[in-house]
Amino acid sequence: MKSKLLNVLLIISSLFGYLEWGQNKKIFLFQIEAELFSKIFKDPLAVIHPIVFLPLIGQIILIITLFQKNPGKILTYIGVAGLGILMALVFLVGCINLNFAILFSTIPFLVLGYFTIRYQMKRAMRRSSLPVE
Repeated sequence: MKSKLLNVLLIISSLFGYLEWGQNKKIFLFQIEAELFSKIFKDPLAVIHPIVFLPLIGQIILIITLFQKNPGKILTYIGVAGLGILMALVFLVGCINLNFAILFSTIPFLVLGYFTIRYQMKRAMRRSSLPVE
């Protein structure tokens, strides 16, 4: 159950990444995602870019893990990595520009990603150390 909760929190925290550029241009990642879903049927080639496609696939994989009885470790890792690429890039942009709104919008995802991976590794270690009957 803790795996599912962590995966839900990862999905939610990824949606609140924040970007600013130019004069008064700002957007949250959930707004970008809504635009992507509207464009995917009109112009699918506009969506096929690694910076767009990998996080979207990561998010879909994390959603798939929510429907599993025991969320798969490998799927969780792939989902965190897919979304983590975008969130780490946004974090880097926040650091370079010293934009604290951008920087702080990514910290919840990065912290949850760390704890999710740590939890999955501990869970795997417990399973491998169980005695065979």
